[in-house]
This record gives sequence, C-alpha cells and structure tokens, in this order.
Amino acid sequence: MSTPSNLNSSNLSRSSVGILAQIGAWLFMLWGVLHVWVGYEGIHQYTTAGTTGLWNTVIGGSYVPRPAFIHTADTVTAYAQGQLLLNFCIDVGGYGILGMIVGWLILKHASWTAYFLGVFVIGIADLTFLFAMVLPGVIELNAGTIGGPILWFAAICLTPFGMHKKSNIE
Repeated sequence: MSTPSNLNSSNLSRSSVGILAQIGAWLFMLWGVLHVWVGYEGIHQYTTAGTTGLWNTVIGGSYVPRPAFIHTADTVTAYAQGQLLLNFCIDVGGYGILGMIVGWLILKHASWTAYFLGVFVIGIADLTFLFAMVLPGVIELNAGTIGGPILWFAAICLTPFGMHKKSNIE
C-alpha cells in the first residue's frame, strides 16, 4: 500500500497529463501514423510504378490535374524526378515518426520540449506543405491532404491546457 511518504516526487511529475494533453498527444500520434503511411506509399510507388507512380501520388490539384500532367520521356530527367519524389515521401514519413515520438513524450513525460518540437518542427513541415503544395493546387485538396494540418492545429491548441507547469523530464 502506498502512503504519501512512499511517493517519489519525480514519479509525481511524470505520472500523467490532463485529458486535453492526452487528446493532443494522440492527435500527434495519429498525425504521425498518417505521415508514415505517405513514406510507405512513396516507397511502394517507387518500387512498383517508378517515377510515374510517384508523380501520380503527389499531383492532382486544380492547377496540376493528373490527366493534364505530361510525364517526361527522358530517362535521366525521370530518374532525377523519381529520386527527388522518393526523398520527399521518405522525409514525410520521417516527420511522421517525429510526430509519434512527440505524442509519446507528451503522454509519458509531459514534455514541454516535445510539445514545442511538435509546434515548430512539425508546424514548419505541415504548413509549408499546405501553403506551397495544397493551396496553390499542385496536390489534390481532399480530406487526406487537409487532415494533417487540421490534426496538427488541434494538437497544438489542446495540448497546453492539459500539461503540467513543469516536468522533470524535458
């Protein structure tokens, strides 16, 4: 049986976060899973359909519709484009892993450092994608492409309201 004298103060600071921080952490994790899927899909397209498959995965917006897009016939250009697109997809997957780590650190350690990584690093990645690719019409605007920024925004707004003022593990 635990008594107040048996409780370790460092365990208290790490014990739990409030419900809003838990929801925010799970939103970061969901954001992460969705972005890891992009990395997986990029690798899948690269290995099964090459550069054409990669292009068809990332285009489709109002200014770059799939039927109007002309794929290069030049093998050198296609190779360079394929490598760049593969890199993009794997980078997105890497951000997904970061999102899952951020969520886990918030859940388990109430880490403000993790939260601010989520705000700034994930924010830069997601907002750049939104404002450089989706809104200008390069990538198709749909639930999947707008869902990431919505999940990120909800996570950064909710999480602070369930976090402790200070944590021993940052």
